[in-house]
Amino acid sequence: MKIFVTGASGYIGGAVATLLASQGHQVRGLVRSPNKGAGVRAKGIEPVIGTLDDAELLTAEARAADAVVNAADSDHQGAVEALLAGLAGTGRPFIHTSGTSLVGDEAMGEPSDAVFTEDTPVAPEPDKEHRVALNRLIVDAAPGVRTIVLCNSLIYGHTFGPPAQSVQIPPLAAQAKESGVPRYIGRGLNVWSNVHIADIADLYALALEKAPAGSFYYVENGEAAFGDLVRAIGKALGLPTSAQSWPAEDAVGKWGRELAVFALGSNSRVRSAKARRELGWQPKQGSVIEWVEHELVRS
Repeated sequence: MKIFVTGASGYIGGAVATLLASQGHQVRGLVRSPNKGAGVRAKGIEPVIGTLDDAELLTAEARAADAVVNAADSDHQGAVEALLAGLAGTGRPFIHTSGTSLVGDEAMGEPSDAVFTEDTPVAPEPDKEHRVALNRLIVDAAPGVRTIVLCNSLIYGHTFGPPAQSVQIPPLAAQAKESGVPRYIGRGLNVWSNVHIADIADLYALALEKAPAGSFYYVENGEAAFGDLVRAIGKALGLPTSAQSWPAEDAVGKWGRELAVFALGSNSRVRSAKARRELGWQPKQGSVIEWVEHELVRS
């Protein structure tokens, strides 16, 4: 199968593209520079130099592909529209990468009992209204395109694609290294579902093969509170100082609103029974806390 992947040098897109290439697919991957291109080529991926703003390029690549995986930006509507235009009327698969911060709150370290399945109504915070609307636009493009939205929770694990990092654990670890003090926001009782990058890549391959048109799946394999996650980071880094609370305003000052509020301070609890039931997805990796304690710092 000829597959076009955006974000091919990124954390998710790189892992997915690498797995698909290893399975014998002909993978072309969008990257921003020749230097990035060399990295993806080493993984068996043919680089395509461009950006998500190159609408004509995206449409042409999608038109020539048997399937498209959009893993570069969960919120870039122009890229989505260009890719869907290239696939229009073909019934070919289009997988879009979304994220579960769309169900996130502004708890800043406080807990929540809200747990979401695909049938749970979502009333997003204003910052996330666009993401919810874009996901709906993609789902509604079926059946002319076999659209699939995979809504990933917190992702952990070392990449097996080109060098890249995930969004949430690395900044927590970097802050702890810089200051010598592992810090969680507020009381650190906020909880996120999580999933290993290898299990995500497996799910993308399954979705390409099996997911029906107009599908939406939450993606998770467990959950953890951020206070526990930060304590595990401190242990992994061998820091002598115990994890400490950080006021919300200090966290926003360090990381900015999007990262502090929606990625590190919110609750985002989802369940992935639908993906397991419909696609036969069987995650193999273990606890994020165990991974942080034993694999975060790897020689």
